[in-house]
Amino acid sequence: METDPASLDPEERTNKFYALASAALGVLSLCGGLIPIFGTILGILGIVLGVLGRRSENKRAAIVGIVLSIIGLLTAIIYSVLLYMARY
Repeated sequence: METDPASLDPEERTNKFYALASAALGVLSLCGGLIPIFGTILGILGIVLGVLGRRSENKRAAIVGIVLSIIGLLTAIIYSVLLYMARY
């Protein structure tokens, strides 16, 4: 049984982690969009990790994470604007 040398590369493992973390943060930013500060922070982190994760073999997860993070960020921004308009 041979070991895949690419799976032992620390840089590739880090990039895969960034891609998966971006997807997870994207989902959390969608859920946290109703708390504007929480959704904004998670959305920005998800976008940054997604951009870093695009260098991995798992590009699809990074792109999904970026898209979900952008949607979550927009949700947080729109919700905060609506809260501000309702208050004043």
